[in-house]
Amino acid sequence: MRTLNLAPLHRATVGFDQITDMMDRILSNDTGSQSYPPYNIEKTADDGWRISIAVAGFGEEDLSVEVKENALHVTAKKADDEVERTYLHRGIATRAFSRRFHLADHVKVTGASHENGMLNIDLTREVPEALKPRRIEIAKAQKVEQDVIEGDKVN
Repeated sequence: MRTLNLAPLHRATVGFDQITDMMDRILSNDTGSQSYPPYNIEKTADDGWRISIAVAGFGEEDLSVEVKENALHVTAKKADDEVERTYLHRGIATRAFSRRFHLADHVKVTGASHENGMLNIDLTREVPEALKPRRIEIAKAQKVEQDVIEGDKVN
């Protein structure tokens, strides 16, 4: 098992706590258990993305999409069938899952849709006006008048 000590980074930086928290989260994440369900993340605009999750066999009532504390939680639980079925081959996995995506600051979920076995979640970055770059005008230096006494008038 590999470990990475980020303590020197904490001592040498100020205000980059989110980056070190993200590194800790990535290094401690077990990637083997995160293979179901498959998903895509695509860029749809300069400040827009879409997460598409393959949810074949799940209905809209079986899916849940929540945003809490800069994290997007997608969960699914198949409702029990009232009709008893006998399968000769069962290749469509409808096991329950929970998938979590960490969202960057100012990224908002704008919508979700379920179509043709795909759950599409649309995201946009909405930066507040106070945080957008703004141009600062540089004022010209004011000329200061000094009282100058000529040398021949003093003597």
